[in-house]
Amino acid sequence: MLGVVNLDKPVGPTSHDMVALMRRLTGMRRIGHAGTLDPLASGVLPILVGAATRFSRDLAAGDKRYEAVIRLGWRSVTDDAQGPIERGGPLPADERVSEALAAFLGTFEQRPPAFSARKVGGRSAHRLVRRGEPVELEARAVTVHAIDLLRVERDVDRLDLRVDLRCGPGTYVRSIARDLGDRLGSGGYLAELRRTAVGSLLAEDAVTPERLESLAGEGRLETALLAVGDLLPLPRLQLDATETLRFRHGSAVPLHASDGPGRHAVFNDGALLGIGRVEGDLLRPETVIGDEPG
Repeated sequence: MLGVVNLDKPVGPTSHDMVALMRRLTGMRRIGHAGTLDPLASGVLPILVGAATRFSRDLAAGDKRYEAVIRLGWRSVTDDAQGPIERGGPLPADERVSEALAAFLGTFEQRPPAFSARKVGGRSAHRLVRRGEPVELEARAVTVHAIDLLRVERDVDRLDLRVDLRCGPGTYVRSIARDLGDRLGSGGYLAELRRTAVGSLLAEDAVTPERLESLAGEGRLETALLAVGDLLPLPRLQLDATETLRFRHGSAVPLHASDGPGRHAVFNDGALLGIGRVEGDLLRPETVIGDEPG
């Protein structure tokens, strides 16, 4: 089996739990995912099956879309509802919220949450923090394409903002919630999160774990698999039979024409061969999956 499952992860399980589910249903060890979702988040989690795991970096590199609830008036150690949570400052006026949200559009430096999977000296930051070790994560450039305020719910001690957010890879919505609260002086954390899109994968098309169980019981699990080649956010390059043989053997392929330099998804007669880099008039293989269909 080779392909990608557009899985609708529920709130509760970890991303690794979903990988374990797919391993059990397929009997395969070569299963992975592209883009971790925290246990308290739901939505699109691409599950990679077989040789598709070799393309995890590219499959996770596309834009993401989220629907989130940011709660103002409180602060969280983890920047989300997992907590512990403590009282923040006074709630802002509605007009200040829209102004503050606009500051998160574009490309800016973002500090990841301390309770995250980011590596520090080869170890996960959240494990170090839980052991009481100091962790200082470096800020990284992220891009937010759009952040639209869908609804505002005000209570005596909290202000909930439901937002629709489109961003580039590596963006932490938890950090946006935290930093928005700091900007407004009220404190803030991420109360709810649903990922509604990863690249071209949409939540409305995703399958639930229960549906995967059902398909496996019917012997039709492969019907949930999507072709890897259709999902790679790269220009496509078609090779003929002779060029395909050279590419599969890891040799540079002379080209008569291409869409320009850089990385390309490489195909022969509709089957994904891998990823190569065009340099001048040569295609140099980077990732090759041999005879396995894509």
